[in-house]
Amino acid sequence: MTLTAPAAPDQPARPKARPLWRKVLRWLGFPPPLERWLRRHLPRRLFPRSLLIIVMPMLLLQSVVAFVFLYRHWEGMTVRLSDATASELATLADLIERLPADEHEAILAVASDRLFHEVELFPDATLPGPEPKAFFSLLDRTLSRRIAQHVERPFWIDTIGSSRFVEVRVKTDAGILRVITRRSSTYATNAHITLVWMAGTSLVLIAVALIILRGQVRPIQELAAVAERFGRGRTIGEFRPHGALEVRQAGWAFLEMRARIERQMDQRTAMLAGVSHDLRTMLTRFRLELALGEEADHKAMNSDVDEMQAILEDYLTFARADGDEASDNVNVTELIQDVTVPYGAAWTAPKHLTATLRPAATRRMLRNLVDNAAAHADHVDVRAAADEHWLTLTVADAGPGIAPVAREAVFNPFHRLDNARNRDRGGTGLGLTIARDIARKHGGDVSLSTASLGGLRATVRLPR
Repeated sequence: MTLTAPAAPDQPARPKARPLWRKVLRWLGFPPPLERWLRRHLPRRLFPRSLLIIVMPMLLLQSVVAFVFLYRHWEGMTVRLSDATASELATLADLIERLPADEHEAILAVASDRLFHEVELFPDATLPGPEPKAFFSLLDRTLSRRIAQHVERPFWIDTIGSSRFVEVRVKTDAGILRVITRRSSTYATNAHITLVWMAGTSLVLIAVALIILRGQVRPIQELAAVAERFGRGRTIGEFRPHGALEVRQAGWAFLEMRARIERQMDQRTAMLAGVSHDLRTMLTRFRLELALGEEADHKAMNSDVDEMQAILEDYLTFARADGDEASDNVNVTELIQDVTVPYGAAWTAPKHLTATLRPAATRRMLRNLVDNAAAHADHVDVRAAADEHWLTLTVADAGPGIAPVAREAVFNPFHRLDNARNRDRGGTGLGLTIARDIARKHGGDVSLSTASLGGLRATVRLPR
């Protein structure tokens, strides 16, 4: 009977994070149909969205200002001007009724000169019939109400039309008093100037915002175009990050990523070429030994098989590069002790030195460096130091060292120095290549210099 483990229960799908603007709409009580309509019709590109972020608050602010300030100011000024006009008209009507007829002409002359544009008295006239009223006229409503309150006599008013004057007729005991006054004296006429200034300044601000936004969005568009060309394997040409600080950081990060990818591709290509060359040499030896028949040296063949296996294992190690290993808080002091003890190397490190590293990859990197030093010298010294941001590991030996002009070349896959090309020493020429690759995947690097012992010193800098 075969026992099978029970199937693991399906994990519930993690809900997607709701965008902030949808949370705001839901908090404001917008119904789902309106939310879906906005989601379909809102622009998807960065430039129009940024423009909306600038224009919408400006329009909202100006709408509030126009309603709260301008409308209230206009209405208040119209009420006060209409109240003053109605008071003057009531005073003139009272004087006409109380003074003798022979003084009416002098009163009308003074009123026409000081109070109104034109004043006339028609003893035998009557009030005209009612005129059609505008659907919405603040002046007509306000002035009529004030005249009715102050004059307290039958009147007729004409505020319709584009004329700069308003005509009012009042029925008095002496006849029909006809008054023509300027429209600016009865209600506030300068509100449109403020509206024009608001609209003009808004257009200027929007134009400035368009220019600035275009300059800020262009570097992002260029970065997206360069990334797309690079992803398709095309040359990106001369690209230099510019724009806002965050955009420049993204651009430099892209250039660094591109350099790492190209460097990794070059390493893989060089490694494949080296593997094929070495394996081709061994296969030729196999053919020669098989052609000798019974005289073939099985010990040499077994040695070649072991060497082929070592080459393939190093190649797979380099190709894999511990990409799936997670970083952890590693005790660097214990790691150095574990690596150096089998080689009998001296080591110095602070107690309880820790850093956030990939444990297995860091161990392999340090082992490759110590192994390379121990293969060329009897004395190896390993030291560790750290500050707030960086961990520094040094592996120094008392061997023959490497000439400065050849130090960078030894990091190439399967590269061997002239005095180390015989395979009796062992190794495949991938130790330093793997060490630098691991260090760079951590965000650091490996460099070579002359040690105080007279040999070679490998310095590893890793971010903590």
